Amino acid sequence: MAGNQRLHTRTSPDNHLQTRNRYHITFLLLAFTQIALISTAYSAEVPERWENLLANDSLAAWRNYQSQNISDGWSVSNGTLQKTGRNAGDLITREQYSDFELELEWRVENGGNSGIFFRATEAEPRIYLSAPEVQILDDNHHKDGRSPLTSAGSNYALHPAPRGVVRSAGAWNQVRLRVEGDQVSQWLNNQLIVEYQLGSEDWQQRVANSKFAKWPSYGKAASGHIGLQDHGDPVAFRNIRIRRLEPPK
Repeated sequence: MAGNQRLHTRTSPDNHLQTRNRYHITFLLLAFTQIALISTAYSAEVPERWENLLANDSLAAWRNYQSQNISDGWSVSNGTLQKTGRNAGDLITREQYSDFELELEWRVENGGNSGIFFRATEAEPRIYLSAPEVQILDDNHHKDGRSPLTSAGSNYALHPAPRGVVRSAGAWNQVRLRVEGDQVSQWLNNQLIVEYQLGSEDWQQRVANSKFAKWPSYGKAASGHIGLQDHGDPVAFRNIRIRRLEPPK
């Protein structure tokens, strides 16, 4: 019996626990590594973060059209940019943007008129000769409010805005403008109200039938400045932010 006796080695409960813990640790390390790799890849694809264009009540991101300075007619306080002085001049961003998303709020007084330009170049003597415009208006007290083509929220004089979306003078209105390649989308007070494609057959026909037909640079730039219009009336802006988008594939 002694010669044929088999020796059985028993593993203690502590050894089983240590082995199991090692497996768990290895699994967790692999999982965390995989998550880190996915996170890194995702971060590389995420567009640039939002940029506050009035950060710290500063106008450092802005200048007047065809100037490196800003006139005294524009001022910013408590996060609100206001045009109050005469001959303030149009403002443009120092940076240029091709594909982007812009958000801001605007407010006008009775009969007030202004606008938001995009992809503006400085090759022309006036900003509106090259840049499409999102109309800012007190529809109730300005003559342009009689036509949807020139009412608040329209792609000025080309694509109409629906009625009943803009708020009365003295109230804040929210704008969202998204430009991706040739595709343009405009929101007013959280409603998508205008969509169009730059350079499309429809676009070209609308331009040909408008005053813009005489302006060869209009809507042609693939990149340019964001502009805020001085139309002679008081206007205020706040919560102005922008982010760059990846070009459409």
